[in-house]
Amino acid sequence: MAFPIAGSGTTPPLYPVGSTANAFQANGFIPEIWSGKLVEKFYSSTVLAAISNTDYEGEIKNQGDRVRIRTKPTITIKDYRADGALVLERPEGNDLTLTIDKGKYFNTILDDVMEVQSDLDALSMWSDDAAQQLKIVIDTDVLAGILGDAVSTNRGLTAGRITGSLNLGVTTSPLATVARSPGGGEVEILDVILRLAQVLDEQNIPEEGRWVILPVWAITQLKFSDLRQAFLTGDAVTPMRNGRIGMIDRFTVYSSNLIPNGVGGGLAAGEFAVYAGHAHGLTFASQVSKVETLRSEMTFGQILRGLQVYGYQVIDNTAIAQAILVKA
Repeated sequence: MAFPIAGSGTTPPLYPVGSTANAFQANGFIPEIWSGKLVEKFYSSTVLAAISNTDYEGEIKNQGDRVRIRTKPTITIKDYRADGALVLERPEGNDLTLTIDKGKYFNTILDDVMEVQSDLDALSMWSDDAAQQLKIVIDTDVLAGILGDAVSTNRGLTAGRITGSLNLGVTTSPLATVARSPGGGEVEILDVILRLAQVLDEQNIPEEGRWVILPVWAITQLKFSDLRQAFLTGDAVTPMRNGRIGMIDRFTVYSSNLIPNGVGGGLAAGEFAVYAGHAHGLTFASQVSKVETLRSEMTFGQILRGLQVYGYQVIDNTAIAQAILVKA
């Protein structure tokens, strides 16, 4: 905002009538000073590195744009009877293909004149921001892409491979969650986490390395739930004091603003997808991750551009669970 200039109704101006009120500044006697400090920019939290594995990335980078992943076959155990012929079985496992078929890039230019006149290292600043934006865009893409990829017994109104009695919600019929004391048609947020844990238990998923991703409003509900009492969490300080959620029923809890929600996320308005699982279930690979600078052919300037080519695949859909929530 420019400094106010004297005029009618205020202090009489120093300039003759008809002159430009802002002439002194316009003629360069009052230079503009740009702050050397930038307003701090905050980014959405990304979770992809914590919930996926990169077991096959090395094979992708060495050669080719796809990896065929073989899965272990399941051996059938049969009853043995004396004098009975043994039935032969030729075990066959399924195979999945991890394909590098997605890419994101940025392409910017810094004119030589602007570089000389600027007191900031613009290219370095842009590179840092682009790296963060790439992570956010790719996280959003992957979290949207795995919606509905969990095995049918790990989601829906009758989840549970053994019991088939766990309601995890579906679009148009989600779980309406509250912090505590649920009313009719409502569910405690802790109850949702326990249901997700049971679903994975019934699939014999390892307890070590489990994770769950919640929207930020569900994290707030957790802090207002019974976990607010320090003796229930086993911590010295209640989560309402330090904001730390940590682990709940063998899950490492993550908060994300990037999980699918609403109509734009393939759900109904107000609905949010919640994922739980084990890193074994989702694999991610990046084949090209490059940032480079070069001179522009069209003008006098330095081009900064970057590319990330990647792919992802749910390789074990029994290790992923899904719930659909709305805030009650």
